[in-house]
Amino acid sequence: MTDPALIPEHSVPAGADEKHAAPRSDLKDAAGWLALGIATVIGSFIMDRLQNQNINPYTVPGLLPGLLGGAMILLACVLGLRSWRRGALTQAVPPRSADDREQTKRVAIAVALCIGYGVVLVGHGIPFWAASTIYVTASIAIFRRLSRDPQERRLDARAWAKAVVIGAASSVITWLVFEQVFLVRLP
Repeated sequence: MTDPALIPEHSVPAGADEKHAAPRSDLKDAAGWLALGIATVIGSFIMDRLQNQNINPYTVPGLLPGLLGGAMILLACVLGLRSWRRGALTQAVPPRSADDREQTKRVAIAVALCIGYGVVLVGHGIPFWAASTIYVTASIAIFRRLSRDPQERRLDARAWAKAVVIGAASSVITWLVFEQVFLVRLP
C-alpha cells in the first residue's frame, strides 16, 4: 500500500478519507445501475441466438452481455441494500449545490452524446470509423467548452486539430481491433 506521506497534497481531495457518498446518492445510483442491468439482460435475451448456424450455446452473442447485466443487477442490489441500511430513506434530501447541478448537466450531455452516437450515427450508412470520429471529436470539443478553466474552454485551431486527431486515431484503432483481432464486422 502507498504511504500517505508520499502522495502529493493536491492529488488527494480534502476530507476524502472521512467523507463517503451520501446514502441517498448511493440509492439513486443503485436504481440507475439496476435499470441498466435489467435492460442489458433483456437485450441479451432478445439477441439472435444464431441457432440456424449451429452455434455452440456457450458462444452465443448474448452470453457475455447477459452475464454482465446479471452482475450489474447483483451489485446494484448490494449497493441499494447498503444505502438503505445507512438510512437513505430516512435522511433529509440535502440542497443541491452549483457543483451538483454542473455534474448533472455533464452527465446529461454525456448520455445525450452516447444516445446520439448509438441511434443516429452508427448503423445508418455512415462507416463505423467516420461515425466514431465524429462522436469522439464532438465529445472532446463539447467537454472542453464546459471546462472551468478559461484556457481550456478556448477552441482554437490547435484544440480542434487535437480533437480530430484523437477522434480519428481512437476510431480507427477500435475498428482495427474489432475487425482484425476479434473478427467482428462493425456497421
